[in-house]
Amino acid sequence: MKRLSLVCVMLLLIPIAALAQWRSIGPFGGNARSLAYDPANPDHILLGSGAGALFESVDGGSHWRPLAHLEIGDDLMVKRLIFDPTHPTTIYATGWNVSGVGGGFFLTRDAGKTWKEPLALKGKSIQALAQAESDPHILIAGALDGVYRSSDSGENWERISPAGHPDLKNFESVAIDPRDPTIVYAGTWHLPWKTTDGGVTWNVMKHGVIDDSDVFSIILSQSTPETVFASACSGIYKSDDSGHLFHKVQGIPGTARRTRVLQQDPKDSMTVYAGTTEGLWKTTDGGKTFRRISPPDYILNDILVDPRDPKRVLIATDRGGVFASDDAGVTFRPSNDGFSERQISTVIADPINSSDLYAAVLNDKEFGGVFHAHGGIWSQMSDGLGGRDVFDLGLSRRGQLVAGTNRGLFLFDGKEQSWLPYRNIPIVKATSRAHGGRSTFEGRVFWALALADSHWYAATDAGVLHSEDEGASWTVVQIEKTQSFFSVSAHDQVVAAASVSEVWHSADSGQHWTQLRLPSEVTRVYSVTVTSDGEVWASTRAGAMRWIHEDGKESWEHVFNGLPVREVTSIRENGGVFLATGAASNAVYVSRDRGQSWKAVDPGAPFEITGTAMQGAPPYLVSRHHGVLVPEPNASAADQH
Repeated sequence: MKRLSLVCVMLLLIPIAALAQWRSIGPFGGNARSLAYDPANPDHILLGSGAGALFESVDGGSHWRPLAHLEIGDDLMVKRLIFDPTHPTTIYATGWNVSGVGGGFFLTRDAGKTWKEPLALKGKSIQALAQAESDPHILIAGALDGVYRSSDSGENWERISPAGHPDLKNFESVAIDPRDPTIVYAGTWHLPWKTTDGGVTWNVMKHGVIDDSDVFSIILSQSTPETVFASACSGIYKSDDSGHLFHKVQGIPGTARRTRVLQQDPKDSMTVYAGTTEGLWKTTDGGKTFRRISPPDYILNDILVDPRDPKRVLIATDRGGVFASDDAGVTFRPSNDGFSERQISTVIADPINSSDLYAAVLNDKEFGGVFHAHGGIWSQMSDGLGGRDVFDLGLSRRGQLVAGTNRGLFLFDGKEQSWLPYRNIPIVKATSRAHGGRSTFEGRVFWALALADSHWYAATDAGVLHSEDEGASWTVVQIEKTQSFFSVSAHDQVVAAASVSEVWHSADSGQHWTQLRLPSEVTRVYSVTVTSDGEVWASTRAGAMRWIHEDGKESWEHVFNGLPVREVTSIRENGGVFLATGAASNAVYVSRDRGQSWKAVDPGAPFEITGTAMQGAPPYLVSRHHGVLVPEPNASAADQH
């Protein structure tokens, strides 16, 4: 990877509009959901994550690159990936939507360049997929409404479970007997089931299984398919007679842990890995005893064992991304270079050295918080945050790093290398005229920060806060009614703050405020920006709005000139260059004439752009599922400049 500082120097010579490609620089890791290797080349691995995003590795999982985005939006979780062993350019993928409704089955015949959805499974929440070893044309899919079979490599599907059955529904796992594709095992949210005649009849496998067990994974031993392992919310079960009788495997503590996935060593049938919500467990004696081989805070979603060298193990985890082991699980290390499925809330650059970046992360708990990039290398700097979500970061004029979180305001102590809540700093209580008397804001949600010289502003769930002494004390801004504010921006004495439906403005460093009443068509405000010449811009559901003063009249102007008509989510400015993003577009919009005209720039990859950062050079884009993006100059642009 090139050093980020070198990229910065190159970018200073090239206009943004000429930059045709952007690449993710991290912070790497995040929500990894599924793994699959190409049987013809096990170094070729696919990784499925959130938002329908697929990543690809050609070096055994050491490095990743974006491959495809299966579905528009953020809801699709890629649950299962399968390479067709007879045609490796054919790949199957399934997913489910976090909203609870929808999902799908996707297939490609050209190694991921293009994807399609067969109509029979379109929009179905599909948790499970298996391919018949004896006939690769046969696929079995488990959906919420039943079990489906394809006999033509995924083109057409038929239901093989009875419609409307009170128990044959909510399928979570499937497995096919390697010798006979008419023998299918299927796990539901209640119990496991089995058919031996291709779905004509089904029998519940309840002997030895605790009733009402969600069955997450079913695997059949490669050497003796009569040996069946099933993992459930109630534990791990093993059958030696094709599922007629199960017994519960001992050795894993029966706590709140759930075993989401099982994987057998391809060369040793006695070795089985169990991926749980409390770490990775392993048995080497066929399930008689298990021991945990990873930290307990790993939440496992999938396991991949290299068929050539079973000591090489990859695991996909919640929040932490992919971890790799070359010693059969004795040790693990992160293996996420190029894979970033973190929800970045903000990124800022150090004003002195723009190659130093700080990125704030949401939803990753102990694996998230704040990350620092120095020399192109990211490191987590979240000690003291306690797993809090960080909604915004700010750098004071003295170089202090401040974080607004879902539970309070924090200051980074460089000496201790830890975050300190403001309650531990002298004179920290806010004098709240709006609430009468003194109150603390340590438990409040700090959505956004604006640190303008000695004046600091914070948009919180209790209103806008203002400090005139760099955060030592705070007052609540006097606005007509106290409400949650989500955005704040300041330059010199001009300040703007926004709630969901209102924009407020101060021209005297927060001493007096007036409402800038929005047009009736604006039903949602995403953010506000104060530019270097004191103009106020609002990014809204109805598009970009600019507050103008002409002939003694003040009003909002709806700005088009190349911008999307609707759903403009952010506008940033630095040195007269404006960047904007839109919710329904995969482009970034650039203006070099202070917002008079705009040009869309395609990032050149399946990135979903959600924001920008303009502090320093180069500009950075924020992608909801690909981390922080930096532009790379194309050859023609480099030749011209």
